Amino acid sequence: MTRRHTRVGPLAATDARAPRLDVDALIDDSAVGIIVCCGSGGVGKTTTSAAVALRAAERGRRVVVVTIDPARRLAQAMGIERLDNTPRPVTGLDLSRGGGLDAMMLDMKSTFDEVVISQTTPEKAAQILENPFYVALSTSFAGTQEYMAMEKLGQIHRAARKDGSYDLIVVDTPPSRSALDFLDAPERLSSFLDGRFIRLLLTPAKGPARLMSAGLGLITNALTKIVGAQVLRDMQTFVAAFDTLFGGFRQRAQQTYRLLQADGTAFLVVAAPEPDALREAAYFTERLEADRMPLAGLVVNRASQQPESTMSAEEAMAAAARLNGEASVTAALLRLHSDRARMVASEARLISRFATGHPDVPMTVVPALPSDVHDLDGLRQVGALLASG
Repeated sequence: MTRRHTRVGPLAATDARAPRLDVDALIDDSAVGIIVCCGSGGVGKTTTSAAVALRAAERGRRVVVVTIDPARRLAQAMGIERLDNTPRPVTGLDLSRGGGLDAMMLDMKSTFDEVVISQTTPEKAAQILENPFYVALSTSFAGTQEYMAMEKLGQIHRAARKDGSYDLIVVDTPPSRSALDFLDAPERLSSFLDGRFIRLLLTPAKGPARLMSAGLGLITNALTKIVGAQVLRDMQTFVAAFDTLFGGFRQRAQQTYRLLQADGTAFLVVAAPEPDALREAAYFTERLEADRMPLAGLVVNRASQQPESTMSAEEAMAAAARLNGEASVTAALLRLHSDRARMVASEARLISRFATGHPDVPMTVVPALPSDVHDLDGLRQVGALLASG
């Protein structure tokens, strides 16, 4: 039987099925050094990661939050003019308990360049960095962003262990279509870079193996027709220059993967109260368990709030119908109440279905705010809701 590998603090039951996720116990636990906020795109991972990082800092942790957010909302919310590949301090915090907060935005090409420069000679690095195939690979190849997110996590973790600059790293994972891309894409990229097939395909045959040479010649001719002679030459030049780094990429990916499995790491799966998002959260939860990665719990984000009135959706619609065109404003409000009550009931059924299928996964439900989060006070509000959900 597979043992569930879960990292949680003290729990209190939210209902008969799902234990409550105690966010404050999680961020206060000094044994937790990495929190990874993951989930499918558009569910509020960036806001959640920023709110967790801010709350942890104001509770005494020395935190860096790493975001991968093309909209750059995190910089605006944290009052930083710009975010880049270097952690920058966030000001305006209550640091009476001795914490601190830095924020950075992943630049995948700069991170890729840093790896190349650190792992080879200046001459070889210049040859790689100027290669057109490398430029395309480092900016748009599928999986590069996810790989570099893990690479940057590894860099910060190694540096923090040496200088003690941070005791908590919060990672906002890339806005992928599927949450599983974060775990799968780095392996795909490192397999490509370290693959025997690409070496065989692009390295001329050695020795008297005429048959192999003839076979490679046929493959090369076919590739030339498909991608063009110049692209193929760029690929060949890139592989020749990159040769000494191939093995290192897979090794580094494996090291960071083991870091994600360590007891000091905690995964927060973020989802919206929608069928697709919760289905994706279920897949990811099961994958984390299968890969023996420490799951802290599920954050159900942007949930509809229960109407203050106890009138049911059916009663509200019936009352609106009885008005029969009179008092149109009142009828409209009754219909709005009915729609909202139905939405709350639908979301509750979806959340209950997830809890029934995953009864051991701690959960917190965060209600939707009336407006977008755009400053530190908004992030504090989200953090408070995370802790009390």
